Amino acid sequence: MSLLAIDLGSSQCKAVVFRANGEALSSAVQTYAPEFPEPSHCEMDPERFWVAAVQASKLVTRNLRRDPIEAVCFSSHGETFIPVGKHGKAVGPAILNIDTRATSEAAWCEKSIGRKRLFGMTGLVTHAMYSLPKIVWLRQHQPNLTAATARFLSVPAYLLGHLGLPPYIDYSLAGRFLAFDVRRHEWSDEILSLAQTKRSQFPIPVPAGTIAGKLKAGAARTLGVPAGTPVVVGGHDQVCAALGAGAIDKGRVSDSMGTYECLLATSDVPALDDQALAASLNSYNHVVPGKYATLAYFPSGIMVSWFRNLVMGPRRSSRKSSAIPDQAAAYEWLESQCPAAPSGLCITPHLIGTCNPDFNERARAVIAGLSPNSGCGHIYKGILEGIACELANVCALLAKACRDFHDIYATGGGAESPLGLKLRASLTARRIHVMKSPESACLGGAILAGVAVGIYSGISEAVREVVHEKETVDPDPDVRASYTAQIEKYRLLYSALTPVRDFDVSHLSNRRQSA
Repeated sequence: MSLLAIDLGSSQCKAVVFRANGEALSSAVQTYAPEFPEPSHCEMDPERFWVAAVQASKLVTRNLRRDPIEAVCFSSHGETFIPVGKHGKAVGPAILNIDTRATSEAAWCEKSIGRKRLFGMTGLVTHAMYSLPKIVWLRQHQPNLTAATARFLSVPAYLLGHLGLPPYIDYSLAGRFLAFDVRRHEWSDEILSLAQTKRSQFPIPVPAGTIAGKLKAGAARTLGVPAGTPVVVGGHDQVCAALGAGAIDKGRVSDSMGTYECLLATSDVPALDDQALAASLNSYNHVVPGKYATLAYFPSGIMVSWFRNLVMGPRRSSRKSSAIPDQAAAYEWLESQCPAAPSGLCITPHLIGTCNPDFNERARAVIAGLSPNSGCGHIYKGILEGIACELANVCALLAKACRDFHDIYATGGGAESPLGLKLRASLTARRIHVMKSPESACLGGAILAGVAVGIYSGISEAVREVVHEKETVDPDPDVRASYTAQIEKYRLLYSALTPVRDFDVSHLSNRRQSA
């Protein structure tokens, strides 16, 4: 008896088969790459999601005669949507979450509804990443595509269509469209009318854990599972990861340390007050019934990966360019080059802009304090220090808007870095619990599937059964003391760069006008 969880990220699809006790039997990853047809545009053939999911599923379901699949669950990254025609086939490319073509439309949405009112309904502060502003953009710039579109689907809803199932979407993923009322659990007619759309043009909202249907023989064969296998509606990957880390009750905070680092607090009510609005927090439905997730995040792992690839190349572990079996060896080597003392550098990890509290897409990473003595290890440690400083800022925002917390439950690639964990724990003054399962989003999906088909009596029982810690990292007061000045310097650096960012925008605007 086993459960298949498939999680579709913006660059790769992961499939993991779990036993009922949480043990991973097999896993597979399939990658895909988006296209950038124009500046600020990011698109992909939606069939790549389907092909990746099928291939990953077939890889992990081989040789499971002793542990047949009892249920399948799909989770996904948010904001990305796919326009489909009346027969469910795509009529245009998937427009990905990192696409920022709709900056003007996002500002228009906020002005038309009001920043506070929009936040009060959706739990989000308007941004070009969300689906609705890009749908408005499509209506203005590609009216023929909009006219041919019957629905704007999330990635899992699109895959459900391929499997002959209804286009369901759970409340957490619906909440990433900037058009979902998080308290009423329905699409907001007020917001949809603004975009000249209606509910029938969006996926059907249902609670996470809903059984979408059972697979007919052909669809089951495609995924490599038995005919009649139930397909369960998952949710937003960040919220599924929180479930996989055991963040199901009020006050428990999870940290998904990936390309973006997402700190998530679970609560009984959404955080929609002025303090949450000032910090631009996201507060929307959890995949746990009756619970809400409040999210703060920032670019993190992308900076680490950039430096690793810059120094070593994508598959190199040393200056001698020797091949390595996996990325872990490369990061281990980099950490071995780091000085024991603070690096003396001040590095912001904003390669692709900032998130909370200001969501400044013009911000870029900065390395300050370089000297002739700065080596590879100094810069790498400086990056980890910068990430820890950013996390400390984000922790402060989340604590003010929700409630203070002393423990963080961590998953993801960043949790594999001993030095990174030590710095995070010390600079935030919070204990970090590293979870045993590295694939928490898939584990969360497996929990939802297991509850849906009766393997577990409920979410709480499932978490007790399958969610376990690997280790804890306590804050070191001496380490924190050694970074007191740097934390303050980090905050000053970002503020000091405001004239530079404003100059870049003004200079570009003047060039366009003169042209």
